[in-house]
Amino acid sequence: MNAWLKLRLALLAVTLIISSGCASTKGAENQQAYDPIEPFNRVMYKVNDIGDRYLLRPVAVGYERALPPQMQSGFQNFFSNLKYPITIVNDFLQGKFHDGGRDTGRFVLNTTVGLLGFFDPATRVGLKENNEDFGQTLGKWGVGEGPYIVLPLFGPHTLRSLTGDVADSPLTPLINPTNNDAALALWGVYQVDKRSRLLEVDQQVFEAYDPYLFVRDAYLQNRRYRMHDGNLPEDDSYLNDTDDK
Repeated sequence: MNAWLKLRLALLAVTLIISSGCASTKGAENQQAYDPIEPFNRVMYKVNDIGDRYLLRPVAVGYERALPPQMQSGFQNFFSNLKYPITIVNDFLQGKFHDGGRDTGRFVLNTTVGLLGFFDPATRVGLKENNEDFGQTLGKWGVGEGPYIVLPLFGPHTLRSLTGDVADSPLTPLINPTNNDAALALWGVYQVDKRSRLLEVDQQVFEAYDPYLFVRDAYLQNRRYRMHDGNLPEDDSYLNDTDDK
């Protein structure tokens, strides 16, 4: 068993323990954000923030300044395509067979004509990009969102999204880097590229009265928006997803 698989299993075990100790009650279901281990999460947030400010963010800034926009776009297309099997598999698991067929066509076209995804001819012919993962699939199947969790290095999750990431990880080296040096290097570049795309929102986080709450609520909003395919119930705010508790 390689080290990464051991880490994945350990993360899953930890989240299951946390979940068993933080089972939803009727009162918790009425809360807008289910964050029963907030003191722990705040400590992990500070740890991650220090690493981000002094390591990842400076590298991401250098990456953005050094690469021309066309090359950055190419890398973003490549990474998106490399992760696309996750979307395809979860299309079918959610019963979205039409989307699954179109997304398979998108992946094949961008991998071949698009030169491993560096170019995006699929969008130009009307095959738009979708974004599905097993965390969303679990939500579609009625599995609750569970507690909000902040993990070192891996950042914000809910129990459901973390379980989904573990399940999705065999489908792409971007989530499942192996001991292979090339795979680890690819994972590192992906993390820097992903961080560079968030630089434009840094100032909002820095200026927030409580950055922890800002990041938490933004994360939950994004996850719930994606699970509902952008069609949130009109009578629910993005932080009143009581069906997911």
